Amino acid sequence: MADTEKFLETIKSGYTFKGESFKLGCAMLDGNVVAGADVVVPFKTLNRHGLIAGATGTGKTKTLQVLAEGLSDASIPVVMMDIKGDLSGIAAAGTVNDKITERCQKLAIEFKPTAYPTDLLTLSNEKGAKLRATVSEFGPVLLSKILGLNDTQGGFVAMIFKYCDDNKLPLLDLKDFIKVLQYVSDEGKTELEKTYGKISTTSTGTILRKVIELQQQGADVFFGEKSFEVDDLMRINDDGKGMISIVRVTDLQDRPKLFSTFMLQLLAELYATCPEEGDMDKPKLVMFIDEAHLIFQEANDALLQQIETIIKLIRSKGIGIYFCTQNPMDVPASVLAQLGLKVQHALRAFTAADRKVIKQTSENYPETEFYKTEDLITQLGTGEALVTILNEKGIPTPLAHCMIRPPQSRMDILSDGEIDSLVAKSKIAAKYNEVIDSKSAYEILTEKLEDAAKREPEEKEKPKPAKKEKSIFDDPTVKSMTRTAGNTIVRTLLGVLGLGGRSRSRKSLF
Repeated sequence: MADTEKFLETIKSGYTFKGESFKLGCAMLDGNVVAGADVVVPFKTLNRHGLIAGATGTGKTKTLQVLAEGLSDASIPVVMMDIKGDLSGIAAAGTVNDKITERCQKLAIEFKPTAYPTDLLTLSNEKGAKLRATVSEFGPVLLSKILGLNDTQGGFVAMIFKYCDDNKLPLLDLKDFIKVLQYVSDEGKTELEKTYGKISTTSTGTILRKVIELQQQGADVFFGEKSFEVDDLMRINDDGKGMISIVRVTDLQDRPKLFSTFMLQLLAELYATCPEEGDMDKPKLVMFIDEAHLIFQEANDALLQQIETIIKLIRSKGIGIYFCTQNPMDVPASVLAQLGLKVQHALRAFTAADRKVIKQTSENYPETEFYKTEDLITQLGTGEALVTILNEKGIPTPLAHCMIRPPQSRMDILSDGEIDSLVAKSKIAAKYNEVIDSKSAYEILTEKLEDAAKREPEEKEKPKPAKKEKSIFDDPTVKSMTRTAGNTIVRTLLGVLGLGGRSRSRKSLF
């Protein structure tokens, strides 16, 4: 029997912090909750990122829900990626039952059924406020990395963006980008080569195929207007609670490329638009990414490097990123090393490979004299987890076998009627759900080519003296677009990162 008093003293000293904190649960020893051994999460270090891992059915989603509730109560806005469709219940009050009552008694807490302020967002045609980005806002570097282009092809994409910027051709959606690709490899090839150098039709063909591949994953719904503004993710409601924005991506499970595209753009735009904050008493925003393996499983090396770089740097902006996945090995080691808070639910050992993963996982946690970590990971009950956190000095806290508190919101999903009601009352859904199709590169080039086709028979009938080739941008129609279209092309290059974004004068998520 371990020394209970020594264990209690270890937990108390390790989980005592200056400033505000949130009680996640109580530490356990030999399968029993130790009274007074509270495991608390300090808000000050939540920008150090984190990991919630464990097998299916062990309580990961409920832990995520509990953390989101604690953050909202502390006036910290939250963004949650809902890939399984089981997080919407946070918008409704929970109901008490015998199991919840028993757990609350063990943890010495009071259960208060609470509905949290929630907005539903979507990347597709599901119910909720639409998240969109324009191709121009992505920028050539990020778009090239998403498409998996080599240096030559990436340089050609940069040339296309420069050409469109110079000639006031807004790249709003993928059909604009495709139209320009087709134009520069055919009718406009001679014109462009005079200014921008040799154009390879092989490169344009490869890029076109990769864009079509992205379209097949549903990217047409994502690219376009109206772009979402970052400030709408960082709202506090009238009661002082942080708004919880649930991004419903249940239909992207089989489209990981689109999901990783969205996530990287979101992180890049947050980094581009948020100022440096230094050490804050609590973060400005915390993001939870459920089923995080979808970000990494089809990401190329360049994309992984960009994600790693942003994860390292974005915490200085006061933003915390939390990955939720079944196996901690799903997260690349370079990213895993940046995650300060770790909540490890049970893992199952069915095969030799499983046992190897469990052994590797146990080695990622602080050593302890109170548990045999490798064995305990397979014995954790539902709603129990191994927890370690970074303290104010960046030192991991003692490993605690923790019984997690139950969510105060509903541990089930909203009905269709409740979702309709929530979206109808949303202040931002009406703002972003209006479909906008501004005149852009596709329409401008199509009109010009049609005009050229109409003039061609007349020119053949009546020969004219040779004169300097007329640029398509000498056309009055194009000139009339200059002032309006110019305002739509706004990007911010993130210094050495080379990530897409926009100027701070127009703070926007996309």
